[in-house]
Amino acid sequence: MERVPTVSGTTNLIDILDRVLDKGLVIAGDIRVSLANVELLTVRIRLLVCSVDKAEQIGLNWWKHDPNLTQPLVPQASLPAPPPASRRVAVKKKAVKGKRT
Repeated sequence: MERVPTVSGTTNLIDILDRVLDKGLVIAGDIRVSLANVELLTVRIRLLVCSVDKAEQIGLNWWKHDPNLTQPLVPQASLPAPPPASRRVAVKKKAVKGKRT
């Protein structure tokens, strides 16, 4: 009887995540719901999981040009200071009393 060499050891979650983020993982699939040859619903799933560096290597860098993600930050000095909490509470109490009468 001949022995086949096996690899012993454990692979933990960090090792798996490191490999997935380094190499990338693509999941693609379609789900179709039909009744009597009439298509009622189609769901197309395309998922790419990889690191930011890997995404940039393959040309996926949409987050650099998305205006919702790349707007310049407003300096804190230009924002008006909110009123003190005690003032806000007093205004709200006054509004509640006004509604009761």
